[in-house]
Amino acid sequence: MAISSFQSLVFPSKTRVFIPIGGSNARKIIKLPLILASAKKPNADLSLQSKVETLLDSVKWDDKGLAVAIAQNIDTGAILMQGFVNRDALSTTISSRKATFYSRSRSSLWTKGETSNNFINIHDIFLDCDRDSIIYLGKPDGPTCHTGSETCYYTSVDDFLEQKQDEGNRLALTSLYSLESTISQRKAELTVPQEGKPSWTKRLLTDPNLLCSKIREEADELCRTLEENEHSTRTASEMGDVLYHSMVLMALKDVKIEDVLDVLRCRFSQSGIEEKKSR
Repeated sequence: MAISSFQSLVFPSKTRVFIPIGGSNARKIIKLPLILASAKKPNADLSLQSKVETLLDSVKWDDKGLAVAIAQNIDTGAILMQGFVNRDALSTTISSRKATFYSRSRSSLWTKGETSNNFINIHDIFLDCDRDSIIYLGKPDGPTCHTGSETCYYTSVDDFLEQKQDEGNRLALTSLYSLESTISQRKAELTVPQEGKPSWTKRLLTDPNLLCSKIREEADELCRTLEENEHSTRTASEMGDVLYHSMVLMALKDVKIEDVLDVLRCRFSQSGIEEKKSR
């Protein structure tokens, strides 16, 4: 039987490669556990090398032997940067766990962070359905863009067309991170004298007792949507209230939502019971 395609690549210390066997309608899946750095037997190394070569053969490289690679933050979902890779760059990324690209201007490989130390540490690699585009899913050590920006994507087309003053300084954020950014702005504005009635967010930021009472109140209302069998839209609404007020508290404690997601990701492979015992 021929190997038709790869569905998912996951490369932690113990790795599984999912390989569909047969034609496009085949359903049989073989799960192959792989050991990367810990492989001790020569035949295990050869087996891994063979699988990597098979993977590289499955990529639809262009006429210059290149494919697009997009680096994405594993916790925030932010698109960090885009570059090009060839076989050697992808192979190096798989083995080194650092996002590596191919420089068309220098005709050589380069690893993001090799001069700045702002590496992108790879947790997972995905191929698209056409096998001509790659996602490096990882965690950046620092700013990704050479300008010092968190990502290379900070110019909004809408801002540019509307000639807004902050054009060129707004990151491409998801809804959750846009909310976090707004709360951070309200916190920063507390140091500037304000006229008129403060916003609700500013009231919460300046009154910890009010903030904590609201979190407890909203959490209770969320639980009641289950206890009283309320509609799911009510649950979503109450969860939104809990999330918003909790993020205001996090802002006061200088905790970012990315920090929380990092904690949750680290718990993925751990039993909840074991995790509680370790606290």
